[in-house]
Amino acid sequence: MRSFVEVPSGSDFPIENLPYGIFSRIGHTNRRVGVAIGDRVLDVAMVCHLFRGEAIAGKQHVFHQETLNDFMALGKAAWRETRLNLQRLLSIDEPELRDNAPLRQQALIPITQVKMHLPARIGDYTDFYSSLDHATNVGVMFRGKDNALMPNWKHLPVGYHGRASSVVVSGTPIKRPLGQTRPDDGQPPVFGPSKLMDFELEMAFFIGPANKLGEPVPIGNAQDHIFGMVLMNDWSARDIQKWEYVPLGPFLAKNLGTTISPWIVTMEALEPFKTANYKQHPEPMPYLRHSDPFSFEINLEVSVKPPGGAEGVVCRSNFKHMYWTMKQQLAHHTITGCNMQPGDLLASGTISGPEESSFGSMLELSWRGSKTIDIGNGLTRKFLQDNDEVIIRGHCEKPGLRIGFGECKGVLLPASQT
Repeated sequence: MRSFVEVPSGSDFPIENLPYGIFSRIGHTNRRVGVAIGDRVLDVAMVCHLFRGEAIAGKQHVFHQETLNDFMALGKAAWRETRLNLQRLLSIDEPELRDNAPLRQQALIPITQVKMHLPARIGDYTDFYSSLDHATNVGVMFRGKDNALMPNWKHLPVGYHGRASSVVVSGTPIKRPLGQTRPDDGQPPVFGPSKLMDFELEMAFFIGPANKLGEPVPIGNAQDHIFGMVLMNDWSARDIQKWEYVPLGPFLAKNLGTTISPWIVTMEALEPFKTANYKQHPEPMPYLRHSDPFSFEINLEVSVKPPGGAEGVVCRSNFKHMYWTMKQQLAHHTITGCNMQPGDLLASGTISGPEESSFGSMLELSWRGSKTIDIGNGLTRKFLQDNDEVIIRGHCEKPGLRIGFGECKGVLLPASQT
């Protein structure tokens, strides 16, 4: 495919991608539905009257909203038809937008002139724990090699309910949290700023159509409820987590902030990058079984940028390392009849691979603080310091085709005064 919009070499956003986001023009407050194409943002509301087809007919109002929830709710037929319309309008061979200079000038905005916002109203957020390498690493650190995995881990996708209100868009600073920790196991706990702040390399997917309360989403239909994916940094206060998590799991160590990238890459755009699912043993229960591939070759990297310095890559991983698929996560989450809503967010958990360089957290990279992490220019870290910026990037690539997710970044600010 070729677009009349110039797409720079190596861009994350060719015409084969067209991820969705919510933007406002700098200096304006009204939020709009947009898609990224090269170094431009197409205002979808300004061109949706040109759409053709039955699935989206009479429903163009969804593109005049300040979130993507209503569009997500329409389902796959509407998503597919909208994508085809957008690709047609942006094609180098289609004159309808290309040759309409006034509309083109209004609807195609330089990406440097927009501010990105959360793409959806996130009603609920769930974080899974689906990387075998990550779970094994953490288990070895805290329980020893013989008890690394809990007995349930290979039988179900382990997860917990997170805090939706503190999910923020890329570029939003995160403040170092205050809390209780117990640095000396022989002494009472103390209160103060977390000293072991960490990133977690994750990806997450947004829910499209809802399911009714009491009606699980069958594994065979789970893909019809998955709208698209974003990058995620699930910031973690490891010392607060260590003290609080028994017996009910993460709480204050995770609710301080979770950063996502602003552009949602659709599952249809990711289709060419499907790969075989992780081989699972023992075989999951029937409600979790699916033979169709639903893992993806997504190259991921994390950089840490110290204040005033250059960023240094500390981790390179890949989404294909996930043991449990998104379909399994969704089928498991709803097997009780839990009702999902459009815009709900489900996260992968930390994405670690088998090599040390692919570990997706500083907890693993520093092996619980026993070694230093090289961040370049002679600087090292064990955990994040104040004013460090964490930058996550991801892309898929094969001969003649590259699509990406943009950036997921945030600066860690100092804690409030106690």
